[in-house]
Amino acid sequence: MTDDVRNIVLGVIAAGVSATLGWFTRSYLWRRRLRRKQAFFGLPENSECLLVVNRDPGTDGAVHRHDVFALLELSSIVKDCSAHVQILSHDVGRQGYGEHAEFCVGGPGSNRRTAAHLATLLPGVRINTDPEPGEDRAAFQLGSDRYRLETGVAEYVLLARLTGSQDSRPVFLFCGQRAIANQAATRYLARNHEKLARRHRAHSFVLLLKVVNSQAYGPDVVEVVGDVTRTAQTPPPPAPDPETD
Repeated sequence: MTDDVRNIVLGVIAAGVSATLGWFTRSYLWRRRLRRKQAFFGLPENSECLLVVNRDPGTDGAVHRHDVFALLELSSIVKDCSAHVQILSHDVGRQGYGEHAEFCVGGPGSNRRTAAHLATLLPGVRINTDPEPGEDRAAFQLGSDRYRLETGVAEYVLLARLTGSQDSRPVFLFCGQRAIANQAATRYLARNHEKLARRHRAHSFVLLLKVVNSQAYGPDVVEVVGDVTRTAQTPPPPAPDPETD
């Protein structure tokens, strides 16, 4: 074997080894990211999850188109985790939480299960569900702070990951003042789940998001107002008894 042939053979072998190592490295990193994603969403491979669908209160039981887009965002997440989804209407999902990962779309006015989760897991949240027009319609009350709806200008949504215990699967809430805010929250979660997983790990969190100028930008421009986990999980002080005054 001449020196030239030997160099060619060694070069081919080196290239093959480098390509193999590169493939194993990329495969390892991809699998590690997938496992982290599955752990954050509570979606191990071939597991089942619940997708709880709300109903637009202004129609005869239809799902608002922005909520449909939100469901598509969530379905993509489930598919990426190699899990399976069971779709439930909000008024037939009579089962506990924690056994399966759950994604619950819509505020308490359009989703009874969201209302139940708020009452049980987030007692510090108050949402005005009065259908009559008024400045406080759909307003959020968190502690002493009130966040009013400005349709098309500033719309608020709670994005929450909640767990009942260390071994239970998480419940994700997308509780917006309007359907477009629900979609904005699901899109924000899909884009930022790695950052949220690093920051919060397996713990519960509640973020208050503001959708900015949706009449021009749709659900794409979102600001984080703040982490309101402690306020949302703290029951409000009891109202004073008028008989003791």
